[in-house]
Amino acid sequence: MSIFDSALNTHAQSLEARSRRVELLAQNIANADTPNYKARDLEFKKIFRNTTDDIMQTTHGKHMALPVENGGDGTMYRVPFNVAFDGNTVELNVEQAQYGKAAAEYQATVNFLQDEISGLRKAMRGE
Repeated sequence: MSIFDSALNTHAQSLEARSRRVELLAQNIANADTPNYKARDLEFKKIFRNTTDDIMQTTHGKHMALPVENGGDGTMYRVPFNVAFDGNTVELNVEQAQYGKAAAEYQATVNFLQDEISGLRKAMRGE
C-alpha cells in the first residue's frame, strides 16, 4: 500500500485543505449580515508547508532548516477593505470571488487526483 500512499498522499491532503477553505468561505457568505462576525480564510501555503515537514528534512546537521511558522491549521482572519458599522468584516463581493477561485482550485485538485488514479490503474493492468 505504500506505493498508493506516496502517489496519492499529496493530492489527498491538498483536496482536504481546499475543502476546508471552501467551507470557511461559504460560512463567511452565510454570515454576511451577522453583527461582529469576522471573516476567516485558510492560508494554503502554510497548511501545505506543515504537511510536508517530514518530507523536507535536512541531510546534515549544519544545513539550514525550513522556516516553519507555528500557529496550527492555517486559519486566519481576513482584513476588510471597508469597515462595517456593526463589526462584521465580511465583504460579500470579495468572499464570492474567493469562493469561485477556491471552487476552481478544488476541481483542479480533483482532476489531478483522478489522473493519478487512472495512471495507477493502467500501470496495474500493464497498459
